[in-house]
Amino acid sequence: MTSAEGGQVTGTLDKDYNLIWFTEACLSNALRLQTYIQDAERTGDDELVKFFQRAQGESRKGAEQAKELLAGRLGR
Repeated sequence: MTSAEGGQVTGTLDKDYNLIWFTEACLSNALRLQTYIQDAERTGDDELVKFFQRAQGESRKGAEQAKELLAGRLGR
């Protein structure tokens, strides 16, 4: 990891960049988990299906919360 950039190069403060990154990571994780759910469904592993569905729900929740924060901060 590089040292703190602070927005001089990117024009985006680290805390804002971190929030944007977190949102993208949650959304990407929700998509990846859909593949895992489908794989578990194909093998009939209901326990694993439910586990990945719960994890996907948490990723979606994290993304939604981050999007709300972003919406309130982008205009600043």
